[in-house]
Amino acid sequence: MKFSKILLILGLFLFQLNFAQEKADAVLNKALTEAKAKNKNVLLMFHASWCKWCHVMEKNMTLPETKPIFDKKFVTTYVDVQEMGEKKKLENSGGEELMNKYKGKDAGLPFWLVLNPKGEVLADSFNDKNENLGCPSTVEEVDAFVSKLKKSSKMNDNELQVIQKAFLKKN
Repeated sequence: MKFSKILLILGLFLFQLNFAQEKADAVLNKALTEAKAKNKNVLLMFHASWCKWCHVMEKNMTLPETKPIFDKKFVTTYVDVQEMGEKKKLENSGGEELMNKYKGKDAGLPFWLVLNPKGEVLADSFNDKNENLGCPSTVEEVDAFVSKLKKSSKMNDNELQVIQKAFLKKN
């Protein structure tokens, strides 16, 4: 009887571990390793399930016309932060600390960075006024986003135009 209870508890514990989110630093390290192997940069996105603009950003990046471009240039990875209530379990532990490390503490979501395979920041989601672009949607925001992509990814003009057009559509 005791042995079966121990097995049951152990089984439940292992089951729970399977649903635990990966730690934020592990998510980032996995992306950096892949980026190095594939000679790409990392597009690190901090987001939350409740964030409308996070969903719009992801949608715009995964459109049939934009996904191949982002996939060719980046290893895109997501870190879940700022969840509430029952959704708190969706967070990657250490995500807030990682976001704070990159000066995103009060930036809002989505907050994103482009990192080279060594983990050095090539671009972030702050505009010239030190405001978070988040999911760019205005002409000015999309222009700033495209400019950051051009400098950090070696996208050609055609690829940049495709992304610009996709982000300027009414969301």
